[in-house]
Amino acid sequence: MSRVVLITGCSTGIGRALTEACLSRGDLVIATARKASALEYLADIENATRLILDVNNDENLRDVFSKVTEDFGSIDLLINNAGYAAMGPVVELQTDELQQQFATNVFAPVAVTRHALPLLKASGGAVVVNVGSVSGILTTPFSGAYCATKAALHSLSDAMRMELAPFNIRVLTVQPGAIQSSFGDNSLAGVEHLLTEDSAYRAVEDKIRERAVASQQNPTTANDFAKELLEHIDKGSGPVIRIGNGSTALPAMKRWLPLRLLDRILGKKFGLDKIKAG
Repeated sequence: MSRVVLITGCSTGIGRALTEACLSRGDLVIATARKASALEYLADIENATRLILDVNNDENLRDVFSKVTEDFGSIDLLINNAGYAAMGPVVELQTDELQQQFATNVFAPVAVTRHALPLLKASGGAVVVNVGSVSGILTTPFSGAYCATKAALHSLSDAMRMELAPFNIRVLTVQPGAIQSSFGDNSLAGVEHLLTEDSAYRAVEDKIRERAVASQQNPTTANDFAKELLEHIDKGSGPVIRIGNGSTALPAMKRWLPLRLLDRILGKKFGLDKIKAG
């Protein structure tokens, strides 16, 4: 029997790979993205339903889940994948950038799951997958806001796992390492406006750019990620799944290295030892 799967952020990268992997298995996939053009690759696929969804728009969420309720009646697998990255020094990020980061990466997965809850309960054994990141475990310079949102999502996911268990809903947190996608390009585009002449970090702008594209250094392919994640879901793995280059090494660094040593290593890697006070 085909599963009903709803995935957010299906335009590129992990979301697209998961969509295609689920479709190839015969699942009925509800693929969502903010723009219709981003889902054109699904135009001629019979078991794909394309819906426009801005995960930060509550009215849009209500409309989408009303349609899903009418057309499907239940959801067997919900994958909260949509994400946003605002890179750069924390103190030079504008408030609206921080708010958008938390809105998309923290508040939206909760809102999507809240709207989906009646459909998940109707499944009789649904799975919710929240896509976090190893960045939520090991914080690095110039990605503090992104790391903070993923750490927050991990904690919320822990609570959801316990709170939804009575309804026979399993909650998994996946913490990817480096996965091939357009994430790096999008992050890099977002930091350009920060690199002004009066930035206190102008001397290490190359390191800020380097951090923005770090997820694309020797990455695991999105297709391999999707295949492995679905295998974990099928065999009942969890509650935390780590996949991709760096997904085990970086948490190990955080766990075993003394904090002062870790700060010194990361500070040197990202050029903070080159910045002069005054």
